[in-house]
Amino acid sequence: MNTVAECTVPEKILLAASHLEEQGQSPFSAEALIVAAWQKFPKTFGLKGYTDQHPDSNKVLSCIMGERGLARRGWLSKMGQKLYALTKEGRHVVHRLQSGGEPTQTGTAPVRISRDLEKYVLGLFSSSAVQKFEEGLKDELTFADACRFWGITENLHGEALDRLRAILADVERVLGGSTAELSNGRSVSRDDLYLLTAVHEYLEERFARHLTLLRNRVGRN
Repeated sequence: MNTVAECTVPEKILLAASHLEEQGQSPFSAEALIVAAWQKFPKTFGLKGYTDQHPDSNKVLSCIMGERGLARRGWLSKMGQKLYALTKEGRHVVHRLQSGGEPTQTGTAPVRISRDLEKYVLGLFSSSAVQKFEEGLKDELTFADACRFWGITENLHGEALDRLRAILADVERVLGGSTAELSNGRSVSRDDLYLLTAVHEYLEERFARHLTLLRNRVGRN
């Protein structure tokens, strides 16, 4: 199948999910999907520095969950606590990929995003929060990392969080099914935006109490 190498990260996860169902695992656990995706595509889902030894669970989970995850896309259906199954639409995507159909982002010309959007997105990718998240060091994330990611300080209101979501939505709308070429040569795809969204949602949940205290403090000023 000549399209597999060109598949997006979410599409590779779908292929792994299909493999699990072919083995009689339906519904399947998130953990089973993590291992299956890694076994099928070790270079994509292997833990950085330990590609052949350990899977990077964050990379799979960030594509499953969240507002732009596979479940929200309608490709996976949540059947219980960390239990999933392929939907009818998900099976259609798998069939298209297995029959040699074009992956989501194949054949589309790169697009350009505005300089302001580019500067903002590059700042997110270079943040310590994203770097730690990608390296599987979520336990080491601090509220200071989160504040730098969001671009807020103790003197700023949490509206910056809503702004981040709006900006990511703007970039995704501009991208469509394509990728964006940045001035530094980096390409940004929807998968990259899913990563940023996953980091945002994780930080927002983990530091919810901190954010509440921050908003209350600002509200009293």
